[in-house]
Amino acid sequence: MPVFSRNRSAAEPKTPAATSESAAGSVTSKGRPTPTRKAAEAARKRPLVPADRKVAAKAQRASSKEARDREYQALQTGDDRYLPLRDKGPVKRFIRDYVDARRNLGEYMIILALVMMFATLLTAKYPMATWVVLIVMYVLILATLVDAYILSRRLKKLLPARFGEAAVPRGSVMYGVTRAFQLRRMRLPKPQVARGQSPA
Repeated sequence: MPVFSRNRSAAEPKTPAATSESAAGSVTSKGRPTPTRKAAEAARKRPLVPADRKVAAKAQRASSKEARDREYQALQTGDDRYLPLRDKGPVKRFIRDYVDARRNLGEYMIILALVMMFATLLTAKYPMATWVVLIVMYVLILATLVDAYILSRRLKKLLPARFGEAAVPRGSVMYGVTRAFQLRRMRLPKPQVARGQSPA
C-alpha cells in the first residue's frame, strides 16, 4: 500500500556492498598476510649450538682472557670497575686503605711462627730454653689476637659513622681483619696508601 512505502524505504537495510565498503573504510590493512603459527615458531627458534664451534670457542677464550686481564690490572691499581665482587665498593676501599695504613701484628704472624718453630728445634736439647720460646710464642699470638680485636672494634665504629648502617655490607669487619693477617706485599688488591697515611 502507498501508506507504507515511505516507511519501507526508510527502514530498508543497507546493501551488502555498502556495508562491506564502510567496513573496508574503517579497518586499515597491515599490508602483509598474518604469518602462520608454524612460521612464527620457526622465526623464534635459535640454534643452541653455534654453527662453527671452533670459532665460538676461540671467541669465548679471548673474551675470558680479556676479562681476566682487566681484573688482574684492577687488582694492581685498585680500579673499582673491574675488581671482583668481594672487593667492590667504597666501603671495601676504605677498609683496605685503613688496614694498609696501620701496622698490624697479624701480618708478621707467619714470619714469627716460622722463627719460633726454628728456635724450638734449636733449643730441643734445652728444656728451659724451649719453655721460654713457647712462652714468647704464646705471648705474640695473644698480642696478635688483641690487635685484631682492636681493629675490628674500630671498624665497627668507623664504618656506620662514615657510610651509614645500611650501606655497610655484611662481613665487612671480617674482610678487614682477614686482610690484616696477610703480608702487605701479598695483599690483593694491592695497597694504595702508604704506612701512616690517612684513608680518603
